[in-house]
Amino acid sequence: MGDLRVVVCGGSAAAGVLGLIETAMGRGWSVDVTATQNALEFIDPAQVARVSGKPVRTTYKFAPDGTRISPPADALIVAPATFNTINKLALGIADTYALSSVADVIGRGVATVVVPAVNEALAARRPFRRSLDELRAEGVRVLFGPVDGWVPGNNADFPWIKALDLVEDVFGLNTVDRHTTPVI
Repeated sequence: MGDLRVVVCGGSAAAGVLGLIETAMGRGWSVDVTATQNALEFIDPAQVARVSGKPVRTTYKFAPDGTRISPPADALIVAPATFNTINKLALGIADTYALSSVADVIGRGVATVVVPAVNEALAARRPFRRSLDELRAEGVRVLFGPVDGWVPGNNADFPWIKALDLVEDVFGLNTVDRHTTPVI
């Protein structure tokens, strides 16, 4: 399939990234995970590295041998995307590795899906709604609202796989039929 970058922000839904990694790899993706500092409170980087086969990137630093840890991305999922991350990203603020990484990938026109995870009060804020509009205007697919079938509130229902489906379907990257059972 290609190289899928997943940027995980802080929030209890972040723990679900393991299921996304396993599903994406089962569909043929190579998965590279970048985590914000706050995300590290909700995920186990060693476990994510075992499942993905790659270390979790949190900083600009290179691997001990000098090579990049994160390969160029063919697609990007930012989830769960926090209020802060979404607003900074829409304003062009790249003051962390995660934000710089996402800004660069979007700027290159890479297929990007952002899945906000905010409470109702934050979702109602005008700055947040403007930020979603700005990201959409740049070609980012924002998975948010009743039309998309995702309104934050219950982390058990966080749409990890729907985000992967959108990367594959909306951006024309799907080369396998995930709805059939493989013949062995």
